[in-house]
Amino acid sequence: MSAANGPRGGHVLVARLDSLGDVLLAGGAVRAVAGSARRVTMLVAPGQEATASLLPGVDDVIAFDAAWVPLEPRPVDHRATRRLIRTLRRRRVEVAMILTSFHQSPLPLALLLRLAGVSWIGAISEDYPGSLLDLRHRVPDDLPEAERSLSLVETAGFPADADGARLAVRRPLPARPDWLPDRYVVLHPGAAVPARCPSAETSRSFAAALGAAGWPVVVTGSAAERELTAAVAAGHAVDAGGRSELAELAAVLDGAAAVVAPNTGPAHLAAAVGTPVVSLYAPVVPFERWQPYGVPVVRLGDQQAACRSTRSRSCPVAGHPCLNSISPEEVVAAVGTLAGAPPRPLGATAPTSLTSATDLTPPAGLPGLTTGGRP
Repeated sequence: MSAANGPRGGHVLVARLDSLGDVLLAGGAVRAVAGSARRVTMLVAPGQEATASLLPGVDDVIAFDAAWVPLEPRPVDHRATRRLIRTLRRRRVEVAMILTSFHQSPLPLALLLRLAGVSWIGAISEDYPGSLLDLRHRVPDDLPEAERSLSLVETAGFPADADGARLAVRRPLPARPDWLPDRYVVLHPGAAVPARCPSAETSRSFAAALGAAGWPVVVTGSAAERELTAAVAAGHAVDAGGRSELAELAAVLDGAAAVVAPNTGPAHLAAAVGTPVVSLYAPVVPFERWQPYGVPVVRLGDQQAACRSTRSRSCPVAGHPCLNSISPEEVVAAVGTLAGAPPRPLGATAPTSLTSATDLTPPAGLPGLTTGGRP
């Protein structure tokens, strides 16, 4: 199967059915499709509607809980499946690009799309697709995720825009909250997968060291991570856990001199707004595929640890040494490499609590956070 007679326009569905970072990494592919499609609908997992809406080129969004994608899937919902088929028929989707990671199959969704009357479907697939795909694309194993997706849509006949596979968000973003200092570093300590983030104690040592070095530090996290962000920020930084919607979080990251984060969605959101990233990277998945794409990155962590390439969700090694062995001095040096000198002299007193730094304290009552390559 080839793209010799591939699509050049019409109503195109772009599917990416997993997490925040995965949807953001699809941005270059979405923009390429939008360059010649009449309309672009994005199909995402429930909870990622706001993420898809941030991507330039997306006209509307459909959410669908695909039972073959999550690591903890729910039973197949027959009514939701029939509803998806009816919705796609009603919207007259003509073309679909199914974006997946190397360990995922596009074929279950391709079958549903055929039942919905989608006439042309492209995907990367190791498995024989029969008549489910019009384009069965192959890519090298070590290709960054953003380039993997773009490669598929380019092969289907949608040329990349001037920014290629780089990540991006719709602008203008919301105004930066007035509680932010002029120059600061964001520390995002959490991740959906425990194996990918350092301990709260380790992250707290990073916040303390950055503050002592002269950096105002803003600790971000989801509403579910408020206990973590409070522990990390206590006495050293501003706790902004659970206090921003996704677009507002993008604005906070956009204003930062650098972002310190593990392999998690907000690291990719930082890349999407062009902010350099200190990547606290557990080697459970390959860095070449999953690093923050298109921005300067300093990677920290033991990349030869025993968990390397295991795709472990919980650390299989006592003490989580690949990340907990990172020293605060390494983090401070990495931020300096990316962001230059801090705004306060070395050793200057940093804010020690929200009550002693009221000018940096986020106002109460802000809505909760919705989130669940190569340069």
